[in-house]
Amino acid sequence: MINVLIVEDEPLIAEAHQTYLARLSGFSVSAVAHTARDAMRHASAAAATDAPVDLVLLDIGLPDANGIALAKALSGLVPAPDIIAITSERDLEMVRAAVGHGALAYLLKPFTFAAFRDRLEGYRRYRRALPAGTQAASQAEVDRALAELRVSPAKGSTPKGTAPGTNDEIARAVRDSADGVTADDVARLVGVSRVTAWRYLERLADDGVLTRHTDYGKAGRPKTRYQWR
Repeated sequence: MINVLIVEDEPLIAEAHQTYLARLSGFSVSAVAHTARDAMRHASAAAATDAPVDLVLLDIGLPDANGIALAKALSGLVPAPDIIAITSERDLEMVRAAVGHGALAYLLKPFTFAAFRDRLEGYRRYRRALPAGTQAASQAEVDRALAELRVSPAKGSTPKGTAPGTNDEIARAVRDSADGVTADDVARLVGVSRVTAWRYLERLADDGVLTRHTDYGKAGRPKTRYQWR
């Protein structure tokens, strides 16, 4: 069982991570921390037990500290947990900083359950390929293990019939709307047909990224309004 520490300051997003992990076999939530201080406190205490934190799902934007600084501090623990950085930050310098301070992988918000699942399953295969306490037999063995961390869209992180760019645009349109959006709104904002917008919105809602609400309005048929979780 892989013990996972979720570090996320938004309670709803942290809850979504827990829900996603519950759908995967071989992972257990060690704790949920909403601040860097609580995360470090739990990871440090767990490191002294027979059930240390194996993996940290780390939000880079924390209220009390920079996530990069927390990643550096976590890497000093013995045993040191692995880190997957989870953030909406798309600055390449931030990506390099996260990787430079121990992040094995980087998962950009917004993401679907399929993308989350593929990243975590790749990490599980990586651990199996390079188990702790053993020595690699060759360079090829190390290369194969590291390759498990690289998720290809061909493996299914993007559902059939969808385009990653369109999926991201639609997800951002919902995230940036304070009151939520309908399929008509998204069609106008993104420049796709209403049917296409509805199909992407429904898939995001099924994956738990969005919530659905019925908007009855003043006239006509009720419409579904989608909001960011």
